[in-house]
Amino acid sequence: MTERRLSPVPPLTATGSPSPGPPEEATVLYAHFHPATGAALDEETYDGLLALLAEITPVVQAVPPDAALMDVRGAVRYFGHDPAGLAELLRVRTLARYGADCTVGIAGNPMLARMAAHDGPPGAVRRLPGEPEAVAAFLARKPAAALYGVGPATARTLCSYGLDSIGRIADAPPAALQRILGAAAGRRIHERAHGIDPTPVTPDARARSMGAEHRFGGDELDPERRRHALLALADGLGARMRAGGQVARGLKLTVRYADGSTSTRSRTFAEPTAHTPELTAAAYALHAALALQRARVRAVALRAEGLCEAGRTAHQLTFDPADEKARRVEAAMDRARARFGMAAVGPAATLDVA
Repeated sequence: MTERRLSPVPPLTATGSPSPGPPEEATVLYAHFHPATGAALDEETYDGLLALLAEITPVVQAVPPDAALMDVRGAVRYFGHDPAGLAELLRVRTLARYGADCTVGIAGNPMLARMAAHDGPPGAVRRLPGEPEAVAAFLARKPAAALYGVGPATARTLCSYGLDSIGRIADAPPAALQRILGAAAGRRIHERAHGIDPTPVTPDARARSMGAEHRFGGDELDPERRRHALLALADGLGARMRAGGQVARGLKLTVRYADGSTSTRSRTFAEPTAHTPELTAAAYALHAALALQRARVRAVALRAEGLCEAGRTAHQLTFDPADEKARRVEAAMDRARARFGMAAVGPAATLDVA
């Protein structure tokens, strides 16, 4: 296994760029796992891989469903290997114990480590030097959509102003980006276009799940009442996640019938969310996909899966006034519930759920 060092190209001169500082030490690793079978990682294997990473460094942050971040500053001194050597050791161990290869990006911060790992085919160690010139050269020619946190809609907006590459975004005056994207998003995108990501690697427990179930008083044949129950469950899950500062990467529906059998359906979101309308829409779609006609339903359950901290995820800007209004209403409901309890306010359609 050989290390692939990202080759530098002539650096850019960025207008309005942050003052260059000392090079960031490339001690952040982003490991993306690839099972040999090509199937998705199951939870047991993923937990085992996280435990394997913890044998190298205690500073491991889970990035479900198949990746993790590591800070190996202490491990470099302890094992006497440089970060690239530790990455090769990690690949050997994952192959030997779990039959899974991994792609490892090495850089000075989590964003650059992710981007380095994704810069080519799977199964390699890719190290991005910490010098500002090398970082600028690595980012310059990539498309706007390749910048971490820039989704399709934001990329289209940037491209409509001629900012179709990260290099051009970096050259743009910060004030122009703030006018295009808004103050907070403009500042964040400006920093990331210059390779700046102050987010630390934070050790955390494996992201799990959160669930809720509604049991009917008898056999429920009315699909509209089942939808009302799903709305109540989605509303409750969303409120609990937002109160805990969490978002879900996916949603699973379980329907239990009178004979004790069950059906399940699941969906992965385009981006992690705790927004009740998005959770409700997914629940309705999963329910419709079961094509239940005269089924004798005894209970329905929703489970938010792949929970992670909301502050560590990017939200795609929609520029949709209706969406912004819905989120403001949702925030007001959360404040009322925090003060007066969960029963203080809720969707009207849930009132007949029994």
